[in-house]
Amino acid sequence: MRLVVLGLSLSSSWGNGHATTFRALLKAFAARGHDILFLERDVPWYAAHRDLPDPDFCTLCFYKDVDDLARFTPEIAGADAVIVGSYVPDGVAVAHFVREHAVTTAFYDIDTPVTLAKLDRNDFEYLSPEVIPGYDVYLSFTGGPTLTRIERQYGSPAARALYCSVDRQAYRPLDVSKRWDLSYLGTYSDDRQPTLERLLIQTARAMPDKRFVVAGPQYPGTIAWPDNVERIEHLPPSEHAEFYSASRFTLNVTRADMIAAGWSPSVRLFEAAACGCPIISDRWEGIDSLLQPGTEIILADTTDAVIEALSAADGATIGEAARARVLAEHTANHRAAELEAYLSRAAERDRLAGAA
Repeated sequence: MRLVVLGLSLSSSWGNGHATTFRALLKAFAARGHDILFLERDVPWYAAHRDLPDPDFCTLCFYKDVDDLARFTPEIAGADAVIVGSYVPDGVAVAHFVREHAVTTAFYDIDTPVTLAKLDRNDFEYLSPEVIPGYDVYLSFTGGPTLTRIERQYGSPAARALYCSVDRQAYRPLDVSKRWDLSYLGTYSDDRQPTLERLLIQTARAMPDKRFVVAGPQYPGTIAWPDNVERIEHLPPSEHAEFYSASRFTLNVTRADMIAAGWSPSVRLFEAAACGCPIISDRWEGIDSLLQPGTEIILADTTDAVIEALSAADGATIGEAARARVLAEHTANHRAAELEAYLSRAAERDRLAGAA
């Protein structure tokens, strides 16, 4: 299959979770014998932080703006399928361009609840209602009832869950010393910060003998970090496995829109589990379909719940169980097979429609 992907970023993991998601998925997709061209908008904030400028599993090219995409018209027109991702700059214009030239198209929404909330506000930053029916398949970071809503409310011919995944070769337990009792890896977000404050920062204040770390960019300078909370401004993916392996526990915090929608696992959830790091998570509907609370993940609503978890055993059994579950169901190889099936079915529907 010849696949063209227009995504937010592949070259830079700085300040976004899209790059690691695309890297794992497309590396596994290429391993199935497919040819991939990834087109990325050339923007200064990612250009300054590129940690994968020359991937070995696909061709990566940059374009300046929508008009510059015309250079890639032959590749888009000749592809078996073209995927446009969420948060692609000028995404609506990109959708129209792709639909004009491509045979089979898909939208990959790595931010589904955020996208739908934006549509409710008439915010069409990268997707608008009129372009959704034009995509042959809507691949969604979120499963559950949201898929039905996308089809019924917005007219998608096929909305399908394509959760994030993990590259099992890149994310695995490493034999390193435990540096932190509780870690968190994530870019700053206004709606995640209250949960981070409750579950990590207040816990750190209550447990001054324990060690904590928050890794990720864009945190305001006004945050009062306790002395026992280490800050790492940016952690490249090559260091994620060591980060999780050095953590007794790690924290998973979910954005408000994704909690409301449910069935929205973060890529960090699968990556931490693949490293065997026991996870303490906020609570949302559908999480128990991915990891079993109490045996594969710890759910916590309060500071006291986190304190109790950290005061108990080291969590190794929970971490090992989560790793086994994720490797059995949520690796990039699983997602690549799902993507191949979704795109093949969409192409077959296009073929049958054309024959009719």
